[in-house]
Parts: sequence; C-alpha cells; structure tokens
Amino acid sequence: MADGVQRQFAATSICFGCGPANEKGLQIDSYRIENGLELRYTPEQEHQAFPGMVNGGIIGTLLDCHGNWTAAVALMDKDGAVEPPCTVTASYEIKLRRPTPHGCELHITSQVESLSDDRAEISMLLMAEGKLCATGKGLFVAVKEGHPAYHRWS
Repeated sequence: MADGVQRQFAATSICFGCGPANEKGLQIDSYRIENGLELRYTPEQEHQAFPGMVNGGIIGTLLDCHGNWTAAVALMDKDGAVEPPCTVTASYEIKLRRPTPHGCELHITSQVESLSDDRAEISMLLMAEGKLCATGKGLFVAVKEGHPAYHRWS
C-alpha cells in the first residue's frame, strides 16, 4: 500500500497524532477517498481509558489530526498545488456516541463540508466493529509565514 498523506507530505513531523517522526506518537496514515480521507487504526494497550475501551483523548486526537489532514489535502487540490499548505486546528468538537472498543481496528472517515481560500470545515466519523462510536467536526486553517506551525511539515 502507498504511504499515507502524512508520510508523503510531512515525513519529519513530530506531531503526537500524525507525525511519522514521533516514535511515541500515534503515527496515523490517512488515505484519499472521494471528498475526504480514510484512516484505519488499531489502538495500543496504553490507549485504553478502562479495560477494553479506548480513551476519549486518543479518539479526539485521531479525529483532530485526521480532519486537519483532510483540510490540508482539500486546500492543496483546490489550488492545484503539489504540496499541502500547513494547516492548524481552529476549532473542533467530538461526540462520543458509545464506548469505543479496544482490540479492534478503528475506521475513521472524513468529508469536506465547505472550503474557502484558506480554511476548510470537515466532518469525521469513527466506526468500530460496524458501529458508530464517535463523530466530529472541525474548522482547519492554513497558516502563513510567521506562525509557529508554518514550517512544521517541512
């Protein structure tokens, strides 16, 4: 399988959620689907909140980073660029619909809801064992030179 967008465009990123260079991070790999991205991820033992269930903070991190990359790729495609702009989270929220089981693969999808010059609104779904466990939505913004995150992917 080809590399996820994080490894393609930000191989040296140290982000806890999506940074390929963070050995202690989640190191997610998101792949293109129509109008968004998908992610398959199996949480580790230390990602549990209580026996058999994934911690809500880990779920939030997965949705946040995956949504941010969905925005970056959408803005890149909109502008016909060869690399995505560096985007950051302006706001996001998650709704935990049911406990998310540990010990199985999580399937997260995202869709672009709206796109403008430098920002994107993204929706996310987290499924486990065929059941909807969490939803999310976020606003992600491309930053300009001078912002502390501007060079984080290069």
